[in-house]
Amino acid sequence: MPEEPTQALRFGKARTARSAALLEDYVELIADLLAAHGEARAIDVAKRLGVTHPTAIKSIARLKREGLATARPYRGIFLTEAGRKLADRVRARHRLVVKLLLAVGVPAEAAEADAEGMEHHASEATLKAFARFLARAK
Repeated sequence: MPEEPTQALRFGKARTARSAALLEDYVELIADLLAAHGEARAIDVAKRLGVTHPTAIKSIARLKREGLATARPYRGIFLTEAGRKLADRVRARHRLVVKLLLAVGVPAEAAEADAEGMEHHASEATLKAFARFLARAK
């Protein structure tokens, strides 16, 4: 068993990752909706994330407070430059994790579903190791 400070640090990182994962899921989905449909509405975000409309509104308000999104009445949700950059980083992490899972034999549907959670919790060191492994595997 690790020492208390080490274990506390690990659990703290996991809690932080869970909190960040919510924002990351929202910005990634909003970017996808904007790219596919030219707009991202709170009701569409709620449906695609499987949450209630009030829950989506609350999370979108957090995105706005954190400078990741803006919203205009009757115009939908838009990402700020910081929101777009975050969405791009999350999407790249997701693709990397999916590629790794596929490379080790995970079926495509399971790889996509599993990557949805793993992408938020893997450290930069782990992601770099994944990329090195995939580069060598080619």
